[in-house]
Amino acid sequence: MRPDQEAQARQMRARAVVRKTFGTLWTYAVLLAIFVFAVFPFFWTLAISITDKTVASGISIYSFPASLLPRHLTLSNFVEVFNTFKLGKYLWNSVAIAGLTVVGTLLVSALAAYPLARLNFPLKNLIFGAILATLVLPQETSFIVNVLTLRDLHILGTYWGVVVPIISTAFGIFVMRQAYLAIPATLLEAARIDGASEMQILSRIMIPLSLPSLTALGIFTLVGIWNTYFWPSLALITNQDLYPLSVAVLTLKGQFNYDPFNVAAGAMVMMLPILLVFLLAQRFFMRGLEGAVKG
Repeated sequence: MRPDQEAQARQMRARAVVRKTFGTLWTYAVLLAIFVFAVFPFFWTLAISITDKTVASGISIYSFPASLLPRHLTLSNFVEVFNTFKLGKYLWNSVAIAGLTVVGTLLVSALAAYPLARLNFPLKNLIFGAILATLVLPQETSFIVNVLTLRDLHILGTYWGVVVPIISTAFGIFVMRQAYLAIPATLLEAARIDGASEMQILSRIMIPLSLPSLTALGIFTLVGIWNTYFWPSLALITNQDLYPLSVAVLTLKGQFNYDPFNVAAGAMVMMLPILLVFLLAQRFFMRGLEGAVKG
């Protein structure tokens, strides 16, 4: 290769390295900006919730960056919220409602998705299409009918009144159907040859092999019901003692109208449990999403 060609090749490689480096830096800059935008409200709320308001008296929570970097830390705001507002009761209500909803959703979705994925029966595709069509309907359209039904069943104002109408979801059935379709049909044929029933195939083959999708669906359901406000407030309107945190924490603004430190503490009590669950289960969550998309 001639000297001028070698110089030109070196210049091209140098340009390629510069472009690659610039592209990498730009990507990280965008990701960093998204990260700051996403986590900044959380850290600001956390900082306010652990600020000693007796020392910070007269300091505005909007003072930046003073409110983001408190000098005196305390957990007294959390203690006051629990003692004064009885937040522990509402925390238990959230745990009970979320637990029942997650278990019910996983059970219904796993059972309903199996025939839609692996069995042949008339109008199967039409039924599945009708189920998916419900995704475009706003949930508010069914609230009145659900409340009247719960009243007639005498479960309005109970945990079951919140849980029963929302455990059957088109999204959950879709996710599990896609997970089942990704499982090789040869496994099912071999099990049928060995004399296994459909329920045995479901419980011993389909569900164990679709655990990542079940986990992802469980996390989706948990986050959704934990943060839901309107439906629990409507279903429990006759028994406000069973309100979950998502409903009860908003009343903090009224009870502690001039105390943003306690309001922030209540918000953190609501956010931290679901955040910890997601962090602990994120590996299964990503695997489940990948399986659902590929299916």
